[in-house]
Amino acid sequence: MTTAHRPAHAANETTAPALTLAQTRIPIPGTHRTGAKRPPRLADALDFWQFSGAAANVAMQLARPGVGYGVVQSRVESGALMVHPWKRLRTTASYLAVAILGTPEEKAAFRDAVNVAHRQVHSEPGAPVRYNAFDRDLQLWVAACLYIGFEDSYQLLNGRMSPEQAESFYSTSATLGTTLQVTEDMWPKTRAEFDDYWNQACGRIAADETIRAYVADLLHLRMIPWYLRVTFGGLLRFLTVGYLAPHFREQMQVRWSAADQRRFDNLFLFVGFVNRFIPRFVRTMGTHSMMADVRRRMRKHKALI
Repeated sequence: MTTAHRPAHAANETTAPALTLAQTRIPIPGTHRTGAKRPPRLADALDFWQFSGAAANVAMQLARPGVGYGVVQSRVESGALMVHPWKRLRTTASYLAVAILGTPEEKAAFRDAVNVAHRQVHSEPGAPVRYNAFDRDLQLWVAACLYIGFEDSYQLLNGRMSPEQAESFYSTSATLGTTLQVTEDMWPKTRAEFDDYWNQACGRIAADETIRAYVADLLHLRMIPWYLRVTFGGLLRFLTVGYLAPHFREQMQVRWSAADQRRFDNLFLFVGFVNRFIPRFVRTMGTHSMMADVRRRMRKHKALI
C-alpha cells in the first residue's frame, strides 16, 4: 500500500531557497546544565511539559499542504481531532510512546493499526491539493516536526545542548519515522544533516486560508467544552505561538513581540527550575501509562487506535 518515494502532492508544492535556522527554529536561552552521568537521549524528553508544545507541533505539520489537507479533508471521522480530541490525543501519545519505548513487535502492531486508518486518507482524483497518508515524504516531514517538538521542549527545560549532546540526543530519534513507513536511509544520519533537511523542508510549507482556519479552531479549543476554553485557551495560544519558529508564525499570520518572547523565556526558566525537584517517574507517568495501555490492548486483542 505504500506509494513511491516521489511525493504524491509534488504538483502542489514548490521548493523555495533554503531558510536559515534563525527562521526555522525557536531561540533557546541558556546552556545545558552539566552534571549528567551520560549524554542526553530522546527518551529524556518524555516529560509532561513535552505536551506544552503539542498544538504548535500540529500546526507545523499542517503547514505542509499535503499534510494539512489530508487532515482537514480526512474521511476517518473516528480519528478527527476536532470531533474526538481526547481519542486523537491518546492515539498520538500512544504512537510516541511506542516509537520511543516499544519493542519491535509493538512497533509493528501499532504500524498495522495506523495503516488501517491511513488507507482511507487520500485525495480524490482532480483535487487541487493531492495527498496520500502513505506518502513517505510527508511522513518524514511529520516525524521531523515531532523531533523538533521533543528537542525544543527538552532544551527549554534543560538549556541549549552542545553539538555533542545534540548529536547524542538525535541518534535515538529515527524511530519517530521508521515506526511507520519512513525508511532508515531516509532519516538524516547526523544532526547537521537533519538541519539541512529541516531548512529545505520548511521552504515547502504553504499555509493557506483552509489550513489557517483549521489551526485557528485548534488554538481556540473549539473542540472542547466552553468552560475548558475559558480556563486554558489563553495559555494554550501563548504556548503555541511561542513554540512556533518565525517562519511558521509568518505562515500562520500570528503576532509575537519581543515582550512575548521574554515572557515565554522566563516561563520556561521557572518551569525548568521547578522541574528539577519533581521525581522523574512523576514527570514521565503519562507516557508510561500510554505504553501500558498499548500493551494491555495488545494482550486483550483490542483496537490500538
